[in-house]
Amino acid sequence: MAADVLNIPLTTLDHRSITLAELPAKAYLIVNVASACGFTPQYKGLEELWQRYKDRGLQVLGFPCNQFGGQEPGSEAEIRQFCDLNYGVTFPLFAKIDVNGADAHPLYVALKSAAPGILGTEMIKWNFTKFLVNGLGEVVERYGSATKPEDIAKDIEPLLG
Repeated sequence: MAADVLNIPLTTLDHRSITLAELPAKAYLIVNVASACGFTPQYKGLEELWQRYKDRGLQVLGFPCNQFGGQEPGSEAEIRQFCDLNYGVTFPLFAKIDVNGADAHPLYVALKSAAPGILGTEMIKWNFTKFLVNGLGEVVERYGSATKPEDIAKDIEPLLG
């Protein structure tokens, strides 16, 4: 299943089709993001991780989701503008998706199955849940919303060699 994660079709914020395999990396940090959430300031930490490690093989990937309190209501253009103006986000952002329910994106179905949360639940509980995936497409760790991006650096380092 790990290799399959790398080949799941994704759509970028600017409507291009891509797969993780087309973004080769030693590690991927995949995050469901939102613009109007108490955790939204984590964009800053995610961008810092991206800047710090991108040249060593880290991909930080943001997937906007409006399933939690309607906290990502904007269009793709509005999301891009918000991220640019408020946090200077340069890491890849993708089209808005669902992470739970019948319409959950296949990437999130695979991530949740590979790394269930507390008590084995697969459901994403809130915005800014993070998955650390190695270069082979294997989920290394799942982090809750409250885990700050800078606290994940210790787990990223070993994957980058």
